[in-house]
Amino acid sequence: MDVLSDLLHRARVTNAQVRQLVRRPPWSTTFADAPPLTVVATLGGRATVRLDDDPQAAHVQLAAGDIALISGTAQYTIADSPETPPQVVVRDADAPARHPLAPRTRGDGLPGATTLLRGAYELRGDVAERLLGTLTPLAVVPAGPRTRAVLDLLAAETAHEAPGQDAVLERMLDLVLVLALREWCARQDTRVPSWHRALAVPAIGDALRLLHENPARRWTVAELAAKVGQSRATFAAHFTAAVGEPPLGYLTGWRMTLAADQLRDTDRTVAAVARDVGYEDAFAFSTAFKRARGASPANWRRAQRSS
Repeated sequence: MDVLSDLLHRARVTNAQVRQLVRRPPWSTTFADAPPLTVVATLGGRATVRLDDDPQAAHVQLAAGDIALISGTAQYTIADSPETPPQVVVRDADAPARHPLAPRTRGDGLPGATTLLRGAYELRGDVAERLLGTLTPLAVVPAGPRTRAVLDLLAAETAHEAPGQDAVLERMLDLVLVLALREWCARQDTRVPSWHRALAVPAIGDALRLLHENPARRWTVAELAAKVGQSRATFAAHFTAAVGEPPLGYLTGWRMTLAADQLRDTDRTVAAVARDVGYEDAFAFSTAFKRARGASPANWRRAQRSS
């Protein structure tokens, strides 16, 4: 499994919600209590998006086929125009009850309307933070042939109700998200974490995939170098230059990320978590975790759960 797929798999909860919104001007909808990640796609017409957390934030225009990835904000507004005052506030509590045939379309669908698809992701933990680190709070991916074909399928699916639709919509939304993330990170003007840029570097991307596929393995720099067909010295230098830290330093950081999510989300013992992320000695794991998180695993778990 490649690194981006691994992050998506580990970070998300399988309860993504998809809604189609159809609005005729003038219209404005504010989404409060925003989830960690929202995907907004403009299927027809135009819209503007504004992050309400930042008073200085400008409205960003969305044309037909554009995709906006919204993260790290508690509230945002989507409207037909920056001049349209807020009309409706939608909170999580206002969402329809979740069941297989819940209504997903809001609006009248008359001529002149803007049609949007909005998908909400509930992400969790330290892995999610690493994934969201590839994005700005509002990342807009312009319309393109690859994303447009998927959006057309997603729009057709939301237009009717059928058994099994939740599973279909979640998987199609996953595809839209992955394609949008891929397009966003490939842009030359986008600042993304160094590890993501390193995925395209020969041999280094393969090494990152190996570390993510089996983080608990007792990797050595020499073994990784041999796996990707480089000398130890060459591999270590290239990896550090591309990723920004040595191979085993990256591995330790990834292990601590996985351990933090297990400590927060499960009742497994510290020793069990240590073994799962590659430490036979729970004391060595506790030392590494405290160095990375500033508290022992047990104390960190208590602090997270009390907050």
